[in-house]
Amino acid sequence: MKTILIVDDDPDFLESTQALLQEHDYRTLSAQNGTEAYQKAGCQRPDLILLDVMMAHDTEGFETARRLREDTRTMDIPIIMITGIRKAKRIPFRYEPDEDWLPVHAVIEKPVLPDNLLSAITAALPPNEGDERSCRSVPSTRKENEQ
Repeated sequence: MKTILIVDDDPDFLESTQALLQEHDYRTLSAQNGTEAYQKAGCQRPDLILLDVMMAHDTEGFETARRLREDTRTMDIPIIMITGIRKAKRIPFRYEPDEDWLPVHAVIEKPVLPDNLLSAITAALPPNEGDERSCRSVPSTRKENEQ
């Protein structure tokens, strides 16, 4: 079962997102700010992080994403940024993932449609170990098996 860390300071968003993900067989963890998210991600190593932007301050999510990418324990965990900052601040452009400034897998605008969120999660998660093994080549002769 894949584990997803949901980071948001809105308890209603946390609760509804946890219910949705658990209904689709994901294990969930939650954090209400960047510091808590960083600690949980480092210790519990979720398979994916859903990260809000505006929490204690307007750019906390951006800063947390960069901090997670700089830490060897968390640098390979996919991050999906979920934000309402564009609407709240009337920003005329969309945020796009960028290796240096916004090192995330995807950016989704709030309000989030459940199907869009689930699709983004599926696209961002690494394949299951079983899927990975099924892609490996199988030796075609007995001699190859013995080597």
